[in-house]
Amino acid sequence: MRCLFLYNPVSGRGKIAKKLGRIVRALERKYGTVDTYATKGRGDMARAAAEAAEKYDALVFSGGDGSFNEVVQGVAGAGRIPELGYIPCGTVNDVAHSLGIPKRLGGALKVILSGERALLDCMKINDRYAMYIVAAGAFTSATYSTPQKLKRQIGRIAYGVEGIRKNMNFEVFDIDITAGGVRERTDCVFVALMNGRYVAGMRLNRRGSMADGQIEAAVIRQCRKPNFFQRVRAFFSLANLFLFGYGVREKNISRIRGSHFEIDAGDSVVWNFDGERGICGKVVVDVLPKRIPVLVPRGRKKI
Repeated sequence: MRCLFLYNPVSGRGKIAKKLGRIVRALERKYGTVDTYATKGRGDMARAAAEAAEKYDALVFSGGDGSFNEVVQGVAGAGRIPELGYIPCGTVNDVAHSLGIPKRLGGALKVILSGERALLDCMKINDRYAMYIVAAGAFTSATYSTPQKLKRQIGRIAYGVEGIRKNMNFEVFDIDITAGGVRERTDCVFVALMNGRYVAGMRLNRRGSMADGQIEAAVIRQCRKPNFFQRVRAFFSLANLFLFGYGVREKNISRIRGSHFEIDAGDSVVWNFDGERGICGKVVVDVLPKRIPVLVPRGRKKI
């Protein structure tokens, strides 16, 4: 069997590059032939993953949620998708938390060497893909606008600092969302479509699954020209959502579940795909059921 190990030399403060020999030796025990490739910049991992899809039996990669997204961008549309193994080393690692993959290198390698293969859903957004989150509005730009240096210095707190610095105004935007026979048109400050349980390191969608063919959407409503108290109310609605989860009783939050979403939004609305800047404006989001084969801990009851 042939395996390619893709790694982002920047993620995890460069620790993976220092452990490269150990990783390759471990992978050789399972796959025999192991090639390595260090990505050189944004988009390179997606390109390398797409090229590897037809050549390798397994694709093991390291990095954060953005790296996971790049791999999904590369392989989701391929005719053949190799078995994927994941070594999380990013700032938050939401996908790893949802799948129960340890951040510790030894634990992640154990999952790759002796775990079981699970077929996971992913999301297709127009002609792009995402693994676990598609979002827009308050604080969602922080994950891709936070300087890498700041993330290395203070970790996930950097996202909060950047979010407060740029997003406290809670800009209001209009969306028209249709899914599962339900339609809602409203002004809002935040919308998120979730395939998985963790978002921003928090168990936002605790009953969610990455293998049930469904995604859960949450919309925080707001009036077009809010006063100070209405802005504060929206802030607390967002805080309640993240602290208490998708099922929280909150009158300003709309919840919709389905496998096909049509969302009409203005061109100024920027979507976040798995922590990376996505596209703007109108989107059609579809679940691609059981599309992504990933090695997960053996015996895990829920994915």
